[in-house]
Amino acid sequence: MMSKLLRQSLVLLLVMTLITGVLYPLAATGLAQLIFPRQANGSLIVRGGKPVGSVLIGQSFTDPKYFWGRPSATSPHPYNGGSSSGSNLGPTNPALVAAVRQRIAALRAADPGNTAPVPVDLVTASASGLDPQISLAAAQYQLARVARLRALPVAQVRALVAANTSGRQFGVLGEPRVDVLTLNLALDALQTR
Repeated sequence: MMSKLLRQSLVLLLVMTLITGVLYPLAATGLAQLIFPRQANGSLIVRGGKPVGSVLIGQSFTDPKYFWGRPSATSPHPYNGGSSSGSNLGPTNPALVAAVRQRIAALRAADPGNTAPVPVDLVTASASGLDPQISLAAAQYQLARVARLRALPVAQVRALVAANTSGRQFGVLGEPRVDVLTLNLALDALQTR
């Protein structure tokens, strides 16, 4: 009786391992590759035959001639997809207050003439720590600095921001957002012409 029960359990374990560990993942991967190949492969942005980033994960830009994204809370490197997480620092935590002050100081140092209020998404990390987009307010805050440092008309940079802005999802969810990587790539492409 016990050997029969043990044999049935082992057969069931093997069958379920085959179904859930081999067949289902292969079917899901194959279906994803067939229906959504770009998304299944990481939504990569390719320039000159080489991947330069993903539309799903932000990148660190610190040069003032680029638009800066949201700060990343991942470690040991910013925008590390392998350690996605928020900082878990509450609004009264002294470490968060110090980090925000440091980020504001960096933004003011990059553009000393800009006295506008700093948008919150330029100084606080998101829950994932990987956000590739910023708000329109964050893009507008940086617009004059980027235009000045690239010797471009503000209207031309504003048009690039508009071209790289996504509206609300389904027309009602969320806020308009600007993809930082595609905007910076468009700026670089403009300057290489």
